[in-house]
Amino acid sequence: MSQPPAEHADVADPAHVAAVLAVAADAAPVAGPTVVVAIDGRSGSGKTMLGTAVADALGCPIVHLDDIFPGWDGLSAGVHLVTEQVLEPLARGGSAAYRRWDWMRSRPGRTIDVAASAHLVLEGCGALVPPALQHAAVRVWVEAPDAVRRRRALSRDGDVYAPHWQRWAVQEDAVYESVRPWQQAHLVLSTGLR
Repeated sequence: MSQPPAEHADVADPAHVAAVLAVAADAAPVAGPTVVVAIDGRSGSGKTMLGTAVADALGCPIVHLDDIFPGWDGLSAGVHLVTEQVLEPLARGGSAAYRRWDWMRSRPGRTIDVAASAHLVLEGCGALVPPALQHAAVRVWVEAPDAVRRRRALSRDGDVYAPHWQRWAVQEDAVYESVRPWQQAHLVLSTGLR
């Protein structure tokens, strides 16, 4: 199911939030007791705003893959880390924890606990690629035009991200090439078009 584009880039489109919540309301857990709402898309597409709004509406924890990726070359590794440290423990019915990546020091930082809950929002590049994909009860792909995505990402992260934009895009291409998560999504949401 595809939804029309969001009008404003600074907040999640309420219609998009409602669409995700509607799918989540009917979803059953895929592994264990937690309904994992996975929101994926390329950098700057609007995943974080949508994921935060959905988690707030569901009253559930949210895990941002940006907090887990081990550095600028860590997209694929981050997907494996979130699966091992968060998704698999929750699937076993327990709580989970992960080491938050300290981007300024380029090393693992403090431990973040993730409480067991009826729902979990997993947001970030790679949320809909294996092995994380096997835990996703609700699959959402967010897209936006390349120029909009770049403008958003650089305005959010500025000079820190600018030299890594292409480096990160190459990793996105690699992880999405064989999986094509937009084809497996329950919802494809477009943002940044007017």
